[in-house]
Formats: sequence, C-alpha cells, structure tokens
Amino acid sequence: MSTGRGSATVVLGGQWGDEGKGKVVDFLAAEHDIVVRFQGGANAGHTIRADGQEYIFHLIPSGILLGGKTCVLGNGLVVDPLTLADEIEALKKRGVSIEGRLYLSDAAHLLLPYHKLIDRLQEEAKKGKSIGTTGRGIGPAYADKVSRTGLRAGVFRLEDERFKRLVIEKVIEHNRFVDALYGGEPVSPNDTAEKLLAVKPLMASLLRDTQCYLYEALSQGRRVLLEGAQGLLLDLDHGTYPFVTSSSASVGGALTGSGVGPQWLGEVVGVYKAYCTRVGNGPFPTELPDPSGEALRQKGAEFGATTGRPRRCGWLDLVAARYSAHLNGVTKLAITKFDVLSGMETVKVCTGYRVGDQVLDRFPRGLSVLDSVEPVLEELEGWSESLTEARAWDDLPDAARRYLEFVAERMELPIAWLSVGADRKQTLRVGAVA
Repeated sequence: MSTGRGSATVVLGGQWGDEGKGKVVDFLAAEHDIVVRFQGGANAGHTIRADGQEYIFHLIPSGILLGGKTCVLGNGLVVDPLTLADEIEALKKRGVSIEGRLYLSDAAHLLLPYHKLIDRLQEEAKKGKSIGTTGRGIGPAYADKVSRTGLRAGVFRLEDERFKRLVIEKVIEHNRFVDALYGGEPVSPNDTAEKLLAVKPLMASLLRDTQCYLYEALSQGRRVLLEGAQGLLLDLDHGTYPFVTSSSASVGGALTGSGVGPQWLGEVVGVYKAYCTRVGNGPFPTELPDPSGEALRQKGAEFGATTGRPRRCGWLDLVAARYSAHLNGVTKLAITKFDVLSGMETVKVCTGYRVGDQVLDRFPRGLSVLDSVEPVLEELEGWSESLTEARAWDDLPDAARRYLEFVAERMELPIAWLSVGADRKQTLRVGAVA
C-alpha cells in the first residue's frame, strides 16, 4: 500500500465529447490505483484497442483492463443495471475479472426501461426541434434525480419482495405519466421487476459507500483517476445549452459526482481531438458540411461507439478549447487522433469568431450569437507522412511539430500526451510541448 498523501487526477473532454478520453484514461490508469467514472450513463462509449483486441465500454471505466486496478462507478452516474450486467458478462467472457475490482456507489441513480421510453417519446414530440439525444434515457433519469423521485442503487440491498413492489410502483407511476402526455405504449411492471430481480444479486455485490472508500484510499496515499464522459461544451451549465447532456462534465462535476474533496486535486488533463466533432444538434462554428468534412469522418472513423451515428466534423476550434480549459483549470493537454490530419496539404485552425465587424476571441454564451459567428481560420502547412509509427517527438515531421507548437502557444498550456493511432502503444509522451 502507498504511503503519504494521495492525489486525484481528472481527465476531461474539452470539446463536444468523443475526444478519445477512454484511450487517455487507459494510458494514465497504469500510474494510478483507482479509476472513477463520475457522471453520465450508458450514452458514453469509450473504445479501447489493446493487445490486438477492441473493447467498447459504456459504463465501466476502461482501467478495468489493467490488472490490479480498482474501478468505481460514482454517485454522479445514472446506471442502467441491465446494461451494466451485460457489460460485466461480456468482460468475463473475454477473461477480464471484476471480482473485488468494481464498485458501484449506493448513491448512484438507476436508469430503468421507462426512462428510455420517455426519452424516445420526448424527442419524437419535439419533431424538428429535437436535441438529438442517444435515446438511452439519460435525461429522464437525471430529471427523476432532480425531482427527488428516482431510485438509488442502494435499493438493491432490499429484500426481494420489497424491492419488487417498489419497482412495480415506479413503473406504474411513470406509465401514467407516459399515457397522460404521449399516449405511448406502457412498460410492463412485472417484466421490469423480474429483469431487475435477475441482476439484483450481482448489483448488490458491487455496492459500496464509494465516497468513504475514496477518502480512505486518498488518505492512505493512493492515486485516483477521475474519468468524465462527454465534454465541457456539452456540460449542463457551461455547454451550448439546450444542446447539452444532463449532467456536469466539468471539473466541478468530477468532485460532486465522485465525492472526492478539492484538497485532493492534482493534475487536470484536458483531452482535445486534433480537429472537432459533435453528434446531435446544436451550434458547431467550424463544421465542414462538405467533402473535406466527410474525409475527416471516414479517415477518423467518426461514428458513435454507442449509437453508430455519424459525427459532424470540422477544424480545431481554439476559441472553444480555451474556454473549456480556463473553466476547468486544465494543467496539461492530451491531443488525440493527430494521425488523421496526415496527408492534408494545409490544416486550418479557428482562432476567433467574426460577428459583423467584430472578431471575438472569447466563447459566447448565447446561441443567438454562436449560431451567427463565422470562424476566423488560420492556415498551417500540412504534412504527407504517416504518423502511426511515431513513438517520440523527434519522429514527427517538422510541419506536424509546428502545428502542435502553435496549439500549445495559443492555449498557453503544455501538450503532454499525443495519440497517433487507435492502439494503446500509439500514445506518446511528448515532454510537455509548450
């Protein structure tokens, strides 16, 4: 066991999600003892390629692939127990053991089948004004949490009959809501209860007071890695509202959603793709709705790991990137999918927003402004060489290094990690380029 003071490293997405946080977490987990997922639900999809195999995670932190690491599903999540059970079973079939290595906060809220139904019906009712959710029930589950009518994971400790009655009551209650507002097909109370009873022993075995567990671990000198889903620009408070997720993807959400106190904070790692993507609807100043955007999508395999939806693609937006870095107190940068930019004659980066006669260098809050901005793009020299075999800074072409130096200078932050391919071995430490 470690001695001395522990610390918590936070890994956050700095764009609209899908930045490659799972790969960065997988890389950094080797230096930490515990990996904690602190917000979101099964709407997140992290793809990890290691030892010639591909793993897609929806709820469980990718650190579970590293032997000896403990993974925690924090109180800030909304957890679909049926999806979690399937994910655990899939890992077991591939030889990944979770015994004594995976804990579920008894304060995490449960996401049940009626949340998915409500999510789908709400989106359909909005017609052309839909947000573009994943349909995984995340928003309705968080709505229950905020309205204080949700179920926490601790209910899996109840004896079976009491648990079953409670679930049936909740399903009937939500069916009334669905019928009154949408006239939708109801969820079966008994079927839902039986499905949850089937996974109840597994869920109960994972339960823990994770806030207490993490405090004790940090007090004993252990290192904790806090893993977020989505990205700052999808944060409920600080993102492009209302085209956002239903939780806090910020450093504040990391503390609230894990129960870790601010005194333990160490590094805050901001993860940024070398270009930008987003899914769903909402503003996207640097979007390329043309063949160049499609080329980025195809080369970068920009399709959702959870939904398969094609992602909208565009140039790196440094206005938005600085905003997310400042708000989160980012100390170091990780740049992902850098290899995707190879083969371009020139590469563009957004350094400001033009609105009429003005050029903004700060990210505007209001959608009315953000919808009308024109990106100010700076054109940099491209490079033709493939980067996939690069393993050190000196292996990169001159133009690629100049691109990274430009980004680090404009962000006023060091780049500490660089991803040049999907495999674990294609993540480079680059000596804090600034």
